[in-house]
Amino acid sequence: MHYGFIGLGNLGRNLAGSLIRNGFRVTITDIDRKNGEKLIEKGAVWASSAREVAEKVDAVITCLPSPKVSEQVLTAPDGILAGLKKGATWIEMSTLDTDAVTRLAKIAAEGGIRMMEAPVTGGVHLAASGEITVIAGGDKDLFELHGPAFKAMGKRIFHAGDLGKAAVIKVITNMLAFIHLCATGEALMLAKKGGIDLTQAFHIIAASSGNSFVHETEGQVILNGSYNINFTMDLALKDLGFALGFGREFGVPLELAGLVEQTFVRAKAMYGGDAWSSQVVKLLEDATGTDLRAPGFPAELEA
Repeated sequence: MHYGFIGLGNLGRNLAGSLIRNGFRVTITDIDRKNGEKLIEKGAVWASSAREVAEKVDAVITCLPSPKVSEQVLTAPDGILAGLKKGATWIEMSTLDTDAVTRLAKIAAEGGIRMMEAPVTGGVHLAASGEITVIAGGDKDLFELHGPAFKAMGKRIFHAGDLGKAAVIKVITNMLAFIHLCATGEALMLAKKGGIDLTQAFHIIAASSGNSFVHETEGQVILNGSYNINFTMDLALKDLGFALGFGREFGVPLELAGLVEQTFVRAKAMYGGDAWSSQVVKLLEDATGTDLRAPGFPAELEA
């Protein structure tokens, strides 16, 4: 099957790269051609617009920063609907809320296109190695049809149910990750102030009941000082906003998530929306006048 891939940011270009590495034909586009240059070297074909991508392929995958951008890419005169043949599939891998998924699926259906959602979780480094987790939502026959592509991009593949269900569980996983991130910062700072070697503290926590995936991964780039997790403060706030919106919709008080959202609001005010989300921990470093550096940790997580 020939796939189109639109949106070649930190996450998207690694997902597209996994498709190419596993033998799929892939046609790509992005607002910045530079994001696709390495993929072109590996065999991807460049297209000048989303419409041109859609005209050439069997199914289109998008990985974009917001519901607004997803809708624009879908409906613009040079967008997906203008080029994709009737009955084909649009796979949305961006993180959206259920309202956006439902609304966009309706627009796609009116244009004769079937939609699947397939957000991913685990981090850009796992996307680079093809080991990220894929959470699909939509009709079972589409899930089975595109299963080989999902398996090319990810290690653990889940079908969460109907359209919209994947959006909910993906946002839940991100909410937990941001809570864990703030907790990791507090734990490491407590260890530092308690006179414990931070390298030792990192490994002891990783071997304890207090461990988390976030500690094992983002904890490393915090200790390095790069904070480079390839995920920005703005994206974190977008996802926390979705989580709190679900809380209101479902009648679930999300007290921890609310506190963490406010912490990220302060971090964005201090460091900017383009700062890496892990830099939220720097608020604690600045407040205490104490850094969380330790030797031997990478500046960026390896695939």
